[in-house]
Amino acid sequence: MIQNEKLSKQIADVSWYEFIRQLEYKARWYERKIIKADRFYPSSKTCSVCGYKNNQLTISIRKWQCPICKTVHDRDGNASKNLYKIGVAHLTSGRAGTVQTKACGAGTVGGMSNDG
Repeated sequence: MIQNEKLSKQIADVSWYEFIRQLEYKARWYERKIIKADRFYPSSKTCSVCGYKNNQLTISIRKWQCPICKTVHDRDGNASKNLYKIGVAHLTSGRAGTVQTKACGAGTVGGMSNDG
C-alpha cells in the first residue's frame, strides 16, 4: 500500500502519528519527558564540537570534517550528539552543568535526575 502514489503519504503520516502516540503514552506511563527538536534543526550539519554549520553538506555525504575545529564527523553520530545537547539544555533550562551518563542510558543532568 505504501507504493500506491495516492495512498503512500497518508499511510506514512498515520504510521508516524501512531509511533509518536505510542511514544508519548509510554513516556507518561514511565513518568518520562519527550523533548521534540524543531523539524528543521540542522542536527547533522552542525559541528557538535564547535557549532560550525556546514551548509554544503548533502544527504549523500556520510562523513565530513569541520573546517574550524578539524573534527571528523559521522553524519548520524554527530546528529545524535547535537540532539542530545538540545535535550540536556531543555532539562536544565539552559543552566550550565555536567552530564553524567550511566551504562543503562539513565543519567543526571546538572544535578537533576532523569531516572523518573
